[in-house]
Amino acid sequence: MRRKISFILNIVIVLLMATGLFIMLTNKAASATGLTASGIENLKYYTVLTNIFCGIIALVSLFVRRESRSLDILKLASLAGVMVTFLVILLFLGPIYGHVLLYKGSNLIFHLIEPVLAACEYLVTPRRKQPFIYCVPAFVPTLLYGSIYLANLLINGVGGPWPDTNDFYGFLNWGYPVGICIFIGITLLAFSVSLIFRYLGNKLNAKEHL
Repeated sequence: MRRKISFILNIVIVLLMATGLFIMLTNKAASATGLTASGIENLKYYTVLTNIFCGIIALVSLFVRRESRSLDILKLASLAGVMVTFLVILLFLGPIYGHVLLYKGSNLIFHLIEPVLAACEYLVTPRRKQPFIYCVPAFVPTLLYGSIYLANLLINGVGGPWPDTNDFYGFLNWGYPVGICIFIGITLLAFSVSLIFRYLGNKLNAKEHL
């Protein structure tokens, strides 16, 4: 039963990712609802990239019918990415820009629905016990994205006002030291999310085998 639910959730995640991406790339009015750009420019956002990553891994999961160490690692990494988006929007950017604005249009899919379903799918899927080492690659995408984001700011500067700024997340509103601390904090958040879901997944699967 759990595998059937997981299979269905993976299908829904793939469809949601494709729908959200289609809206963002083709419908300017529906996508321009806060922390979004126009058309293909949306691919600069961590949210969009991590949701695409999550959708791709969900799609791969539909065709892998046996346990796979590599897929388990990628699944945890993709979950960490979308949950960082979910938590940052909920706890940090939402209070700044307004939750209503950040849950409109395609943002409703990428900021809320897909991350929640990805978390449910991870927890419901039967897996062998996940070792701690699986959590290490989980924060690599966040670390890589943040490094490129900060490098662009250091090389090219903040740039003009919105929407032409390079600091489209506003992390340097309080200066570089605070911006770097935010980056470190988000990277640690990705790692923490992977630790929490690894622990919960192991607990649920241990109970199933009792």
